[in-house]
Amino acid sequence: MTKTYAILGGGGSFGIHAAKYLLDNADPKKVIGIGRNPLRPEPFSLDIESHPKYEYHARHITYELDLLLELLDEKKPDVVVCFAAQGEGAVSWKHSWRFFETNCVGLSHLTEELAKRDYLERFIQIGTSELYGSVEHAAKEDDPIRPSSPYSASKAAFDLHLMAVSKHLSFPMNILRPCNAYCPGQLLHRVIPRTIVMAKKGEKLPLHGGGKAEKSYIHARDLGRAIHLVAEKAPLGTVYNAGSAEPTSIRRVVELCADALGKPFEDICEVAGERLGQDSRYWLDSSAIKRDVGWEAEISWEQGLAEMVEWADTYWDQIKDWPTGYTLRG
Repeated sequence: MTKTYAILGGGGSFGIHAAKYLLDNADPKKVIGIGRNPLRPEPFSLDIESHPKYEYHARHITYELDLLLELLDEKKPDVVVCFAAQGEGAVSWKHSWRFFETNCVGLSHLTEELAKRDYLERFIQIGTSELYGSVEHAAKEDDPIRPSSPYSASKAAFDLHLMAVSKHLSFPMNILRPCNAYCPGQLLHRVIPRTIVMAKKGEKLPLHGGGKAEKSYIHARDLGRAIHLVAEKAPLGTVYNAGSAEPTSIRRVVELCADALGKPFEDICEVAGERLGQDSRYWLDSSAIKRDVGWEAEISWEQGLAEMVEWADTYWDQIKDWPTGYTLRG
């Protein structure tokens, strides 16, 4: 049976790529993107609105919950995929209450209402690898959580809430905790698009702490495939990590960007001070999702970064002056 998917946080780059993956591979009845703002220009929305099975609506989960529920009750999605969050651990130390307002209170209010709807078959929460904190080994789903920022603490709190309502109230959920993702259309404050755009402009990226911190990365299309497989095959109530086999230092990521651009590493970055609360290694054990639904990351750095450079070249006139900083929004 074809399904209708609703993607909350659907205006962000990962929501866009998840929608594109589902449209191309899930044979959906409809994919509905929902975000707090109208879609961004084509370099960031990737012309997704031209697809005949896609539609987008601007609704704010925290401040327009009544309007959001009216929309969901009209469309009756079988699967709700939730990317919606105040993101960015590095900036969550200021105005930290906003992260809890959305990532805990707003989403728990939403899911309490969704539990009353008989059309919902599955709610897939997109969590974060950051709630495990810095690790010495690949973190498993049942490892202790050690959030090290208000952002990751707020994400961890909602995960725990979902696990409780799943166990005791049979709320039909899964939690997917991906590692860092990247993709064409990603906003320019993220390290990979920022590196590429700054290098093309002849500017140097500030490499915090010399890039010693290690993070795991996957292409957002791999994340879209994980969402599809979980939606189709995963037992309800399960939590899955989804990451690359090994972490990569930020320095190495920048070196790979330099290779993709055909530029010397020394020409595109300079060492800067370390960020507050920077964890030294994010690394996930993704054996459970491979065992249960057959997922593992497939897109190589070479392929993924070639797509990033091609995207930057294609939309250069529109993105070259786009801001590279992050602004906290309500």
